[in-house]
Amino acid sequence: MSRLPVVAVVGRPNIGKSTLVNRVVGRREAVVESEPGVTRDRREFEAEWVGHRFVMIDTGGWQTKGDQLTEDISDQAEAAIAAADVVLFVVDATTGIGPDDEGVARLLRGADQPVLLTANKVDGQAQEPLLGDLWSLGIGTPHPISALHGRGVGDLLDELVELLPEADTDEVDEDRPPRLAIIGRPNVGKSTLLNRLVGEERVLTSPTPGTTRDPIDVEVVIDEEPYTLIDTAGIRRAPKLTDRPEYFAVQRARKVLADADVAILVLDATEGATQGDQRIAEEAASAGAALIVVLNKWDAIDEDQREWTEDSVADRLAFVGWAPVLRMSAKTGARTHRLGEALAMVLEHRSSRIPTPELNRLVRGWQAAHPIPVRKGRRAKIQYAVQAGTEPPTVVLFASGGDVPEDYLRFLENRLRGTFDLVGTPVHLVARRRQPRR
Repeated sequence: MSRLPVVAVVGRPNIGKSTLVNRVVGRREAVVESEPGVTRDRREFEAEWVGHRFVMIDTGGWQTKGDQLTEDISDQAEAAIAAADVVLFVVDATTGIGPDDEGVARLLRGADQPVLLTANKVDGQAQEPLLGDLWSLGIGTPHPISALHGRGVGDLLDELVELLPEADTDEVDEDRPPRLAIIGRPNVGKSTLLNRLVGEERVLTSPTPGTTRDPIDVEVVIDEEPYTLIDTAGIRRAPKLTDRPEYFAVQRARKVLADADVAILVLDATEGATQGDQRIAEEAASAGAALIVVLNKWDAIDEDQREWTEDSVADRLAFVGWAPVLRMSAKTGARTHRLGEALAMVLEHRSSRIPTPELNRLVRGWQAAHPIPVRKGRRAKIQYAVQAGTEPPTVVLFASGGDVPEDYLRFLENRLRGTFDLVGTPVHLVARRRQPRR
């Protein structure tokens, strides 16, 4: 793994930390809204400036007092400071110094790392006289910037890279670990599972649905194998998304799913499989990720409810019946040790390759025993089959005489699964009309 220098971006809520991160990274990765508290967990992004690579950590707003969730967000910001090589302390130059700014300053004055005081929202020379008050924070020279418009950001980065230690390029591993996306409806225990696997409170957990909004990447070792574990926001149906931060959080969760090697679908065993779980499983299978279904909170239900829960999974998730189902408790850690073996299995099967001669022999035999149904007076015939790719296994069928219906493709998929060990991976079958020879 790469050991790049780490830059923590900290400050009170709603002062433009995420806007600054997006400006430096060069793309809209961090969620940005006028509503305070949109960023909750600490998120990491790789950035580069004049040949210097580093990791930026976007943090939630630090506050001196509030409810339990507010305290947890502040704890996450303090954890980011402890892990950083350089800290960007962002303040809003236009609103003056508040109690939360002073609290962050007290925290940073005792830090071992160098700190750059970053005065945001200085859009022009008219705001520069406001910088005088910021000296009282005792952090050093205020650096005026406008994260929204880019003013002064280049100068800030020039000074930042001078403070960064050298990257340990000798430890860069070119083979990226498999990416595991933890997906599911809100408040089913996704973040609790990530924290259990990591062994620390890496992301916030709360009884309030929607606590996680940004995907959180964490390097983790499971059964001596490295993985990148990604906790995502709960995926809901679009019509129910009433606020913009949640909308963008769900869109990011779907993007993570598209890039994942394995999707770990977490279900609440006390509720059974729901229509929402069904929709998320459909998205995972369509994205091509291997799939593992986790029945979380298994220890919280009795034997009768366990039977009911398993029946609901068999009913609503029958179309992904090829996915292994693990029963566990993320909160207590019960049975979580079974995840490593399941991950190794589904990743192996996702890379399966069937030799072309054997594939064609099998398809011809299945077609002879069960011909393609006649549709609109025509019966298609598969002339040739080839596996066009892996991750997931993708088979292209060249047919003549008509179209191969979807139900026949499902028939062939079931036959392939009955012949080869493809547990945990989707199998994509694509039918193409074979052009007649001239």
